[in-house]
Amino acid sequence: MNADLVLVNGNVLTMAGDPAPCEAIAVRNGLVAKVGTSSEIRSCIGPRTEVVDLRGRTVIPGVNDAHIHPLQLGTNQPPLTLDLSRSAVRSIADIREALGAAAQAKRPGEWIRGAGWDQGYLSDGRYPHRRDIDDLTPDNPVAFREWSGHALWVNTKALELAGIDRHTEPPLGGVIVKDGAGEPTGLLLEGAARLVDAVVPEFTEDEQRRALTTAIALMHRNGITSITDAGTDAENIARYAALQASGAIRQRVTAMLLAGGARDLREQLEPFRGGDADPRWLNVSQVKIYGDGVPTQARTAWVSEPYVGGGTGAMTTPGDTPEEQLTTLQEWVMTAHELGFQVGTHATGDRTVNAVIDAYQAASATFGVNGLRHYVIHGDLTREDDLRRIAASGFGVSFNPQIKRSLSHQLVDVLGRERTDYQWPFRTAMELGVPVGSASDAPVVGLPDFREGLAAMVTRASLATGEVFGADQVIGLGPALASYTSAGAWQDGAEQWKGTLAEGMAADLAVLGDDLMRMPADAIADVPVELTCVGGEVVYEAESPDRTDSADPASAAAAGEHGYLESGCCHD
Repeated sequence: MNADLVLVNGNVLTMAGDPAPCEAIAVRNGLVAKVGTSSEIRSCIGPRTEVVDLRGRTVIPGVNDAHIHPLQLGTNQPPLTLDLSRSAVRSIADIREALGAAAQAKRPGEWIRGAGWDQGYLSDGRYPHRRDIDDLTPDNPVAFREWSGHALWVNTKALELAGIDRHTEPPLGGVIVKDGAGEPTGLLLEGAARLVDAVVPEFTEDEQRRALTTAIALMHRNGITSITDAGTDAENIARYAALQASGAIRQRVTAMLLAGGARDLREQLEPFRGGDADPRWLNVSQVKIYGDGVPTQARTAWVSEPYVGGGTGAMTTPGDTPEEQLTTLQEWVMTAHELGFQVGTHATGDRTVNAVIDAYQAASATFGVNGLRHYVIHGDLTREDDLRRIAASGFGVSFNPQIKRSLSHQLVDVLGRERTDYQWPFRTAMELGVPVGSASDAPVVGLPDFREGLAAMVTRASLATGEVFGADQVIGLGPALASYTSAGAWQDGAEQWKGTLAEGMAADLAVLGDDLMRMPADAIADVPVELTCVGGEVVYEAESPDRTDSADPASAAAAGEHGYLESGCCHD
């Protein structure tokens, strides 16, 4: 058997049960053909086989980012949107400088968008205000999305266009932040942001397609081969299908239809039952429900113990009272389950998580489990008794270690030390038998980077301060990597064909530029991704990969000895 692609002389972490790495792997027809020693795998080399000499580097299964927002990730990139992430700005003065430059290129009336500002990384020690930007943009509405996506900072022009003033009532669960005189400050939390979103023009179809291709290219650079688009719609699903058919993108996509909007959920889901798309590439099988907000400075997650300073947050499902909101949650879960859709619910506060599990269990009791693996999205403050219920019911959780690394140092003044340490209880959940997937939630905290997530899980150290938050929740590198690979495949109900590098599995893989298992924990976040394959096809490679064409035996031998010889892809 001649392989299409062979990787030798490395550490292949198959994640298929045996923790010991193999030396080499062979790929044929998009599948893993064989794993073993380098001498065994060299027998698979034929005249058209492409060979990669790993020289001790690590191969892992392609990363399954179990919760990401690709369209938003793409549209958040310049030039469509100002980059206000922590790597770009560290003060309101920095933001003003970026905005001033952007405003000069805009015509009066044109919107200026920005994303990524993080209160915890701004040196000003206060929340931004519309007055901070009004003088720069008297004729241009401005909308700056906060890093989490749960807050919006706008100028006075944007408030005027949205009809927001001191008398405006926000939707239930939303907050229009006001100053001491009762006037809006320009900060809008949760559902209140939708009042402005409703008047911001959409990106053009061409911009949205380019945004998707940009986002997927960013994912490939980060070793991501499979994703769950966490809350999309029919139009975006059509974009995926068109881009995949044209060859513009090569990425495995599980799509979550976002519950809500103008249409009844049943009417929204019916067109996607029994679709004809190849589920290995585009699988429309899930429903996303927003249950509450976030346990950050916004204090919008629904919690049982009040935040430091007071308040318990609220749910965000439609309804005029908490009872009506709970009824909406239960009805949506019941409908989705009846129609055969897996449900993932955004639930960060412990009260919301508890209500979500109640709804999942009720639907399973009414219609039978039917192989549906409902799960809690984020689940920051899930109590131990609810983790037990999740495990016993066959549900799962999707945690966000990259956010943990970025955010922990900011939350002691919001949650107190005990809850901040506990937030995202990886060890407790895994010890109780809960299937735990890890996800970036990008563009939250910037780019999707599983390496930062691994570092967070094995150290629980803050990116900003180095302080450890929740040492008792530290897990080993093996379970951490599984949460980004095999556990993501389990969440998709696809563990029989992806998520590990066993023979016959999808040849989705990433090559890391060092021996991952021997690296110090504080270096994991910086290990480079050098090669990414989806279905056996190279979709990303660093500038100087150790690749050669076996049609030239001298070159192949030289690559094995010296490395860094290049050739084009050669696949049957």
